[in-house]
Amino acid sequence: MAPTDETGQVARHTPPLGATPPTGPPPADDGAGQGARMPRWLPRAMVLALALIGVFQLGLWAFHQLIGLLLNILIAFFLALAIEPAVSRMSARGMRRGLATFLVSFGLLIVVAGFFTLLGSMLAGQIIKMIEGFPEYLDSVINWVNTTFHTDLRRVDIQEGLLHSEWLRKYAQNSAAGVLDVSTQVLGGLFRLLTIALFSFYFAADGPRLRRALCSVLPPARQAEVLRAWEIAVDKTGGYLYSRGLMALISGVAHYVLLEALGIPYAPVLAVWVGVVSQFLPTIGTYLAGALPMLIAFTVSPLYALWVLIFVVVYQQFENYMLQPKLTSKTVDIHPAVAFGSVIAGTALLGAVGALIAIPAVATLQAFLGAYVKRYDVTDDPRVHGHRERGEGPLTRARRLWGRVRHRQDGARDGSG
Repeated sequence: MAPTDETGQVARHTPPLGATPPTGPPPADDGAGQGARMPRWLPRAMVLALALIGVFQLGLWAFHQLIGLLLNILIAFFLALAIEPAVSRMSARGMRRGLATFLVSFGLLIVVAGFFTLLGSMLAGQIIKMIEGFPEYLDSVINWVNTTFHTDLRRVDIQEGLLHSEWLRKYAQNSAAGVLDVSTQVLGGLFRLLTIALFSFYFAADGPRLRRALCSVLPPARQAEVLRAWEIAVDKTGGYLYSRGLMALISGVAHYVLLEALGIPYAPVLAVWVGVVSQFLPTIGTYLAGALPMLIAFTVSPLYALWVLIFVVVYQQFENYMLQPKLTSKTVDIHPAVAFGSVIAGTALLGAVGALIAIPAVATLQAFLGAYVKRYDVTDDPRVHGHRERGEGPLTRARRLWGRVRHRQDGARDGSG
């Protein structure tokens, strides 16, 4: 009897006895989605990295915005170190430290103001003199040109040409437009000087309080190191200013002798100008110091201006290669090459401010590190003193070889005899 459809379906779906049932397609695995999911720590790490980048950018922006204030504070700190010995000496005699700081600062301000007042009066008088004598000077130049080049120039024609020239009109417009910029720069400079003066006063007047506040967060062993570093910084800064003042005095006397011998007007004021500006305005001070005496000497005679230029150049070389290295190495106690390199590095990092404070900063660091560097006795070797052991030359070796040959020949003769 043929099987029915139902029994046939049952027979087809039921595997034989002992046979393995066929495996169907694998079910959908819910764990596969879990394996491809982002790790839980990755979003937090990304947020933390973005936050760090944002904080770094914010700090960098704030540093660029405050770099002017930081430079002012740095200048004020070294200025406070410079007046620290005088303030401490007056305070040790019973005077209040704030009053001593005020008196020293006021005296320094009087000296600086007197210098600039004297210089300004000299410049004003010289400018008025130059303006009054300009027509006569222009006539002499025109006569020289007409005689040398066989021309027919007149002062009236030159004056009219200058008054109606396009260049003069544009120059007047630019000068009028730049008055506001110059006023802004002058006000900014005055505000910067006021900031430096206030910070230097606070650093000098509250020096002991500042040291106590700094030492209060350090263990006793570190406190002694900080106080030693502070004392070294005061000594080195004072030595640097002493060397600069001595070089300014020598430079002023040398230029005064030259200017007085040439009969240049305002010789004492110009000598003080050259001495102060060339020593306390690094990098550009030398050029500013020599330009003013040359200009005033030119009003007397162009040949005198040439003599002043030659003297400035020669004296500058003498100061750079002989005077300054010796004085700096003795007062600040650093090698001349180190002093020269520190000035270059300071100029590259902070400009004129870095050049001014580079030598006392390096001297302080060198003296502070020298107290903690262990030193040993140097062996007594000729090479230490710059001498090399002399080796045998070719003549010496030839004589020794010839002596050996003669000795062998004599021994052979004695044996044969």
